[in-house]
Amino acid sequence: MNLDGQTALVTGASRGLGRAIARQLAAQGAAVCVNYATRAAEAATLVEEIAAGGGRAIAVAADVGDAAQAEAMVHRVNDDLGPLTILVNNAGLAWRATLETFDVAGMERMRRTNVDGLIHMTRFAARTMRERGYGRIVNLSSIAGHGTALPGNAFYAATKAAVSVLTKRFAMELGPFGVTVNAVAPGFILTDMVKDGRTPEEYDRIVNKMSEISMVGRTGKPGDIANAVAFLAAPESGFITAQVLTVDGGRMDYIGHS
Repeated sequence: MNLDGQTALVTGASRGLGRAIARQLAAQGAAVCVNYATRAAEAATLVEEIAAGGGRAIAVAADVGDAAQAEAMVHRVNDDLGPLTILVNNAGLAWRATLETFDVAGMERMRRTNVDGLIHMTRFAARTMRERGYGRIVNLSSIAGHGTALPGNAFYAATKAAVSVLTKRFAMELGPFGVTVNAVAPGFILTDMVKDGRTPEEYDRIVNKMSEISMVGRTGKPGDIANAVAFLAAPESGFITAQVLTVDGGRMDYIGHS
């Protein structure tokens, strides 16, 4: 699938899944905006990498949870790279807590990025896409939002369940304008976020556990998600919308009733 002539904006693209997604879209020909909040150096190295491979990219600092910054970033992309045709809402925070350790401030920080940020970016990107009669929006949800049993993920899961519902609602609203809206729900993917807050021993234990409950016997790689996003972002995927594509290696630890 070829993305020549396309312009993509990937939020939270300085590391992890966002970095892999931005790299994949650039490799397929898209000009890419690498959004970041704090990691300027990492974003700059990715832009340099894309340019060295013959692609076009810019790095833009913006907090997607701030509507004014989100809007300004979309204007910057349109001016510097061309009309925005692909938006990947990847920026997200993960905060582990239980009912006993719940903290309102922690929940607010996570919701502000995971939910409000997606809404802001979609609102402003959709303006350009509606005018042109074409667009691809891909949101990063999570299988946590489907109801997996990993402890401590209840509140993170709530924000990602919101992403899945908003994906379907926005798809219905934007479909008549030639804009598709889909989501990818990653399983356990080896990124920096997985290591955050865990000791090396805890990290090894969780990786081994997640491999054991996967049908394919391994944990995911960022490239697994980047490939799925690129598929949904392609022109050829225009008859796919309002879908949440689960990419989890066949996880077997979902909460359910028989």
